[in-house]
Parts: sequence; structure tokens; C-alpha cells
Amino acid sequence: MLTTTTVALTLAAAVLAVLALVMAYVLGWANRAFHVKVDPKVEQIIEALPGANCGGCGYVGCAEYAAAVARDEAVVNLCAPGGAGVAQALAGIMGIEVDESFPYRAVVHCSANLDQRLQRAEYTGEQTCFAANLVAGVQGCTYGCLGLGDCERACKYGAIQIINGLSTIDYDKCIGCKACAGTCPRNIITIVPFKAQHMLVVACSNQDSAGDVRAVCMVGCLGCRACTKVAPDLISIQGALPEINYDNYDPTDDILQKVLEKCPRKRLTFVGRPTEKDLAAVAEEELPESIQADFKTTVDETEWRG
Repeated sequence: MLTTTTVALTLAAAVLAVLALVMAYVLGWANRAFHVKVDPKVEQIIEALPGANCGGCGYVGCAEYAAAVARDEAVVNLCAPGGAGVAQALAGIMGIEVDESFPYRAVVHCSANLDQRLQRAEYTGEQTCFAANLVAGVQGCTYGCLGLGDCERACKYGAIQIINGLSTIDYDKCIGCKACAGTCPRNIITIVPFKAQHMLVVACSNQDSAGDVRAVCMVGCLGCRACTKVAPDLISIQGALPEINYDNYDPTDDILQKVLEKCPRKRLTFVGRPTEKDLAAVAEEELPESIQADFKTTVDETEWRG
């Protein structure tokens, strides 16, 4: 004879079973009705990407970049962490050929440390480059590195350190993700194609006349044009500064050394990791510490105060 309790438990179990069946049916229907088809290429591209989600490609993350590549809306060689290997893999998935590509690395276009900057004033405001850039008179050079570490904090890979007031790149860690370039309020960090481990760059951003440069910096470029006379196909003058045409850059060309020798302030110099040949050639010398600008700053767009 069934008791009231047994009947209640049986009914409850039956109701739960019916609900489970109904919910399974509803979920199955929803899965079919709302299923979003994913292009198989997108999944293959995502698997090929390193998954860094650094945003260096210009997209929010790897998944968004993968979708853009699959739709032929983005080229396959934008992934800085993946480099040439990932570019080749994506080209294979898309069934295309990819031209030779070079890794991009960050370059700080100022090489004057605190000891080499003139007309400096004590700054006690918010300790960020963004804030200091809004204050007149922080330092005489209104183009140079402020050295308060916005770029250092933006880098997820620990590739930038502030050493004696100057942003310094660790090329063993830099992947060219562009985070530092995007955060610098003076736009003195750019991303350069490294055709070799050791790249020639212009180590100054100051667009002023030679006299004004001398007044604010001990090492700034004077715009003497000596470098353009030695290598006119490689270097031109934009404003008051030299600009290197990296399309014409040959890391094996002897002209690079001649350019270095002609620069009176040694603002044309090499950055990056020296090759074994480079190290052997300067085994008994001190390598310069410095580092070309993208020839623009936010100075003219800033509302000055103080």
C-alpha cells in the first residue's frame, strides 16, 4: 500500500523528469535556431595565431583579427608576436602568397638622458608623461623624452625601462606591439621594420634650428645635412631632421658606417641586438647608447599652462 509520502516523491520525480525532457528539447531547438555559422578559416587562423591579444595588429584581439583576415579585410602579416612564421601560416590558410616581411620593433627617438638635457625644471605634478606634457617649462626640449614611464607601464612584455630619465628598449623582449608608441604623448616612439638585428636610426626628434637645439640639449641633431650628402638615396631631410628611407635600406651596405662617421653629434646610430660581426668589429670600443623620429609631436596641439 502506497503512503502519501511515496506518492508525493513519485510525482515530484515524474515532474522533474518531464521538465528535464522539455528543457533538453528547448535547448536543442535553441542551439539549432540561434546557431551562428563560423567560417572554418576563422577557426584555423585563430589556432595559428599566438593568442597574445596585444592589439598590435590594430584589432581588439586575435579573434577579431582572424575574422578580418578570413573576410580579406586585413593582410596576413600584421601579427607582431607571430612574425614571419605566422604570416606564412595565415597565407597558407588563405591560399595566397605573402611577400617577405620583417619584424617590427619599437624605437625611442630621443637619446638624451637627464644629464644631457639643459634648461630642466623640477616637476612635482602627476608623475606621468601625459600630465607633464601639459606643463610648460618642464624641460627645454619640447620634443624629447619626458622619462616618466607611460610607455614602460603600457608595455605588457617588460621591454621598456626608464634609465636615467630615458625610455630604453630591451630588444630581447620587444615584439613591436605598438602599445608604447600609442601611449607616448610626444609621439617619439615609432615602430620600425628591422631588416637586421642592428638597425640604423636617427636619435633625435628636435625640429628646431641648430642654435636652439644647442641651448636645450647636449646631443641633439643640428640638421647639418652631412648624412644626406653621403647617402642621398637613403637619407633625406624632413623639416630640420634626417629621415631614413627604409625601403632603400640594406643592412650590409658599407655606406651605413660612412654615415655614422659623418654625423658630428653621432645622432645617427644603431639600435637593436648587434650581430656577432658587429660585436667583433667593436670589441674594444663602447657602443653608443642612442637611437629616428616620426617627425611629429603633440607640442603644437597642447594647451599650455604654468
